[in-house]
Amino acid sequence: MNIHEYQAKEVLAKYGVAVLKGGVAWSPDEAEAIAAALGTPISVVKAQIHAGGRGKGRFLDDASGKGGVRLARSPAEAKAAAEAMIGKVLVTAQTGPAGKKVQRVYVEAGCDIARELYLGLLVDRAVGRVAIMASTEGGMEIEEVAARHPEKILRTHVDPASGLQPFHGRKLAYGLGLSGAQVKSFTAFVLALWRAFVELDCAIVEINPLVVTGTGEVVALDAKVNFDDNGLFRHPEIAALRDESEMDPKELEAARHDLSYVALDGNIGCMVNGAGLAMATMDIIKLYGGEPANFLDVGGGATKERVTAAFKIILSDPNVEGILVNIFGGIMRCDVIAEGVVAAAREVSLSVPLVVRLEGTNVALGKQILAGSGLPIVSADNLADAAAKVVKAVKEVA
Repeated sequence: MNIHEYQAKEVLAKYGVAVLKGGVAWSPDEAEAIAAALGTPISVVKAQIHAGGRGKGRFLDDASGKGGVRLARSPAEAKAAAEAMIGKVLVTAQTGPAGKKVQRVYVEAGCDIARELYLGLLVDRAVGRVAIMASTEGGMEIEEVAARHPEKILRTHVDPASGLQPFHGRKLAYGLGLSGAQVKSFTAFVLALWRAFVELDCAIVEINPLVVTGTGEVVALDAKVNFDDNGLFRHPEIAALRDESEMDPKELEAARHDLSYVALDGNIGCMVNGAGLAMATMDIIKLYGGEPANFLDVGGGATKERVTAAFKIILSDPNVEGILVNIFGGIMRCDVIAEGVVAAAREVSLSVPLVVRLEGTNVALGKQILAGSGLPIVSADNLADAAAKVVKAVKEVA
């Protein structure tokens, strides 16, 4: 689960992470009032959307070319900046061409920036530890730095038994070229960030840029925090920060039914049980010349109602021109899947090709239910057969 920058800073500040003063504004007048209350010569007005690259982004129908991060030298300028952002659509490299509508802005105090750095924590599943990455190239996308200047990325892994220790912070600080009081400030910053990461079940925490001020303080100028959905039951206060307006409506509906769904750009909808099988299904669709429209895992213990909901979510995507249902019945029974597919197909008046591959528990009964439904459902013998049939059916319709 993602949260906005201002929410991330409020959360991290409770753990002692150094952030600048600021406030969220839902209107230009609120932005003006916050800038006046900050009392600093310069404030920064930032569009709040769940996407990076806001400063380099552009607003639709705005010929000024200004992005979603703007300096304001007076409360009046802060108001004007907010007025130019709130209610407008911001397009960045991460939003896609459709962009995202800005509903609020964050007005933050300016600061004396001496250096811009990068700092990130994430779970490295290859080694089963949290990795801390730091770079002198603050303000740049870390992927771009990795591609162009991999030698400028410092990495250290933290043993979960001992946790982060001060020497980890000092090692990174020296690698970044910090000295004197800067090392102490950086080490305290990293330790505070580590506590937040572990205690809140985070998946990613990214501070970019992390700035060193003229007085040697280390402060988070931006903050991106992503939480592990599987740990949210332990943190209702974090779950309450979810901004449903930033979510794809289909993904939001899937979450309400405890379905794992991710919308993609293809035209073949997929309904599968098991994340690994779902990935394999998407891969084989591409192998046979098609493009998957989604990732959807109904889980191992789905009910007929959840299967029906999953089917409806897939069909709510106007780009879907065919559907592949691929089920291996272990805990999940094939007859339950079949009943859900038939019920959903009848309810939504199925109008696209549907290929179903069932294998496992009660497979014979499941196939019997599909065959007796009277619906134009194509049965497949195996995964390759299913992929070939759905891709062929979609192309024929097109």
